[in-house]
Amino acid sequence: MATYRFPYLDPHQSRTREPTDWEMALAGAIEQAFGNGHHELPALVAALNASRVRPRDGGAWTEESFCALMRELGR
Repeated sequence: MATYRFPYLDPHQSRTREPTDWEMALAGAIEQAFGNGHHELPALVAALNASRVRPRDGGAWTEESFCALMRELGR
């Protein structure tokens, strides 16, 4: 017998693909920053810059680059 799954309880219902390793590392760094109380954008960006996760271009995180990436990943 198949188990019915409520679609609105699936945390990944809007995924069109599996996240990349880099995206998973970024998610972990963001979760760690939030867990350490960094809830405002400047503090979050500073925490990401202190982490081992670099932007795709290898530079430093900026508020603008972080927001642009979140817009891109949110599509």
